[in-house]
Amino acid sequence: MTVPAAALDAIARQDAARFCAAILPAVSRTFALGIKVLPGALGQAVLDAYLLCRIADTVEDAPGIAPDVKAALFDDFLSAFDDAAALARFTAGVQDLPGEIAHLTLTRNTPLVFAHFGALPPNTRAVVRKWVAEMAVGMRKFVLLYPSGIRIQTLAEYQEYCYYVAGTVGYMLTDLWHEHSPSIGAERYAVLRERCRAFAEALQTVNILKDVAVDAEQENSVYVPEELLQAHGSTQSRILAPELLASNREALTQLIKLAWHDLEEALTYLLDIPRRAVSIRMFCILPLLLAYATLRDLVESTAMLRPGGSVKISRREVKSLLMTGSVLAMSNGGLRWLVARVRQRSFELGFAG
Repeated sequence: MTVPAAALDAIARQDAARFCAAILPAVSRTFALGIKVLPGALGQAVLDAYLLCRIADTVEDAPGIAPDVKAALFDDFLSAFDDAAALARFTAGVQDLPGEIAHLTLTRNTPLVFAHFGALPPNTRAVVRKWVAEMAVGMRKFVLLYPSGIRIQTLAEYQEYCYYVAGTVGYMLTDLWHEHSPSIGAERYAVLRERCRAFAEALQTVNILKDVAVDAEQENSVYVPEELLQAHGSTQSRILAPELLASNREALTQLIKLAWHDLEEALTYLLDIPRRAVSIRMFCILPLLLAYATLRDLVESTAMLRPGGSVKISRREVKSLLMTGSVLAMSNGGLRWLVARVRQRSFELGFAG
């Protein structure tokens, strides 16, 4: 995706708030839709947290960069919360990273994100820092563990990886809900914390499943565990082999089951968010509905196992889910109905062109 003119102008003006707001849609359309509904400091915290996580992800995914170089970048990134010199080293170190232009523009302007982050209340900064650091530490571990490109070996290792890159986000968001929403007191917070990891990891697993080919071809990463592929007569090196298409599809079965299970936990998480916290509900609804729709289509597809392939739902369905999810946000029964309907077949409203 191209870099918005507003983001480029904000860079020229060194306007941190405007840059963060303008670059977000270029690195995540879905997230940009959700964050608009979060008010005040909570909205700013989630925005800054997402951008910081995306910066770490850009370092992890950069192709052709030696793992020790990436590890050093992660070290500087982690130190940058307290150390201006570390931030300067990190910023210099990422200027020549390869990757997608919008993500690179964000990463090259990390100081603007830290400047925006620095304006948050101290307790909020502490929550974001804790979980962004946990994510970055995990990414650093896996970059060093697989110097030639990530190759997850076992289901247990897959779940560890998903914890670092997604589960941490579930905990961070839930901690922020508790920090900023009066309706999420200690008791409700404890309930949400039981399922917040599953909420985030469900979305991650669906993304991994739909982009098997993309990850293998563009990022030299294979997240489908080797043990699952070998159990069906294949290997990670042959995950896109046409003659092994049926075997490779069977190897995904366990991950698909895991995704369905975690999505059900994620739905319970959503329904446990108090109706009074309507903005938080609205934030969580769309990604959950999109994950259900994508997994529904993925179950019937092999596109993600073909070179250049991926599983994507239609723009019309995205718009339909956005509109309908917003209307039903306050109704647990309505949301259960919508999820059940989405699981069955494509959900497209006639006027959602």
